[in-house]
Order: sequence, then structure tokens, then C-alpha cells
Amino acid sequence: MVIVNDFYQERAKATAAEIDLLGAQGVPVAADVSDFEAVKNMVSTAEAQAGPIDILVNNAGNAGPTESIHDSTPFWLTQPTDWQPWLSANLYGVLNCTHAVVGGMVDRGFGRVVAVVSDAGRVGEPNLVVYSAAKAGAAGFIRALAKATGHAGVTANCVALSAMNTPATQALTADPRLLDRVLKRYPIPRLGEPADAANLVLFLVSDAASWITGQTYPVNGGYSLAL
Repeated sequence: MVIVNDFYQERAKATAAEIDLLGAQGVPVAADVSDFEAVKNMVSTAEAQAGPIDILVNNAGNAGPTESIHDSTPFWLTQPTDWQPWLSANLYGVLNCTHAVVGGMVDRGFGRVVAVVSDAGRVGEPNLVVYSAAKAGAAGFIRALAKATGHAGVTANCVALSAMNTPATQALTADPRLLDRVLKRYPIPRLGEPADAANLVLFLVSDAASWITGQTYPVNGGYSLAL
């Protein structure tokens, strides 16, 4: 079974239906990942239907369910209220969801945790300062978690993305000149596709990656490099 959480129940149901068509079983649940109690209740509901959660993929991002990732306001002109949506979705969401399931993984002696982060957290983006901080924080948390849980058979890794072809980048893809300017910074001159990220996530949660933990792997068309 695959548990699908979304802020919106209808979106969770739509994704679960796609999973059903692939021959697996999708279990749709809804919760705001930035809400600690809502996440605990969501996990309880999901586990009642699907059993214990052994694999967690933290994939919530942006600035929450309705905000665009594009924000050109200089950091020094913002206020703490402007920072909160970025921190809530990208850092606290990872903390809340992981906290809700990782104890059970440790008790059972097996688990896989993956956080989908961003190259913004690896190299910094000048127009996404707080987003960069939140993603870097999530990656730091995963590194520490890997050291805290590895003895119990739980691995924790990150997948760092750059510009992806998703609804969040519709403004970019709708403007050919802007898209061309962005892609000049990529050795592989295209946006990433969801499958590019999914294939690495699938590897990291498989037995083939049982001796890999605490790592951050870029999937970014060469936008930034890692040693």
C-alpha cells in the first residue's frame, strides 16, 4: 500500500487513484504537514488502514499549498511573518512527519526516510533566502537523523532538486525567453521531470541502498555539482 498525504483531500484521492491504476493500492489522507497534531492524527488514520509505515518520503515544499515558489522580495525587506510559510512547509513539515513515524521504524528495526530538498539549500538562491535556509535545515536534520537511527536499520537521505517541470513552474514554462535564459545555466538544457526524482527516491528506499545513509544527492541536470 502507498499512503498519499496532501493538504487537499481531493488531490490525495486523485493521486491514490493513479496508484490504483498501476496495480498497487493508494490510501488517500489529508493533513497540513506543518501542523504537528494534524500529522499525528493523519498517521494514525493511515496506519489503521495500511499498517505500520516503513518508508517515508517527505515531499511537501514550496511555501505551503497555495503560495508560489517565486519571491523576489529582498530578505531585508521581509518580516518574520513572511518567513513562516517557507519554514513551515520545508523544515517543520519534515520534522513533524518524520517524528510521527521514525520511532516505529526504530522499534521494528527497519525504515527508510527520504527528504526531497532543493539545490537552494545546497548553494543558496538570492531571491529565495528563507527557502534556502529551510531546505538546508531539512538536509542537516536528515544527516543527524541518519547517525541517530542507523544502528536500528533505518536509513535517511536527501534528494536535492533544481528547476522541475511541475505546476509550481508554470510561469517559467509559459515564457519561452525566460525558460531559455534559465536553461542556459544547465549542462543538460531541460527542466527536471518528476520521474527523474522518483527514480532516485525508489533506489534510496530499496535494498540496493541499504548501506547508504546521511547523504544528499543532487538531481539537477548539472545546475550545481557535488563531490
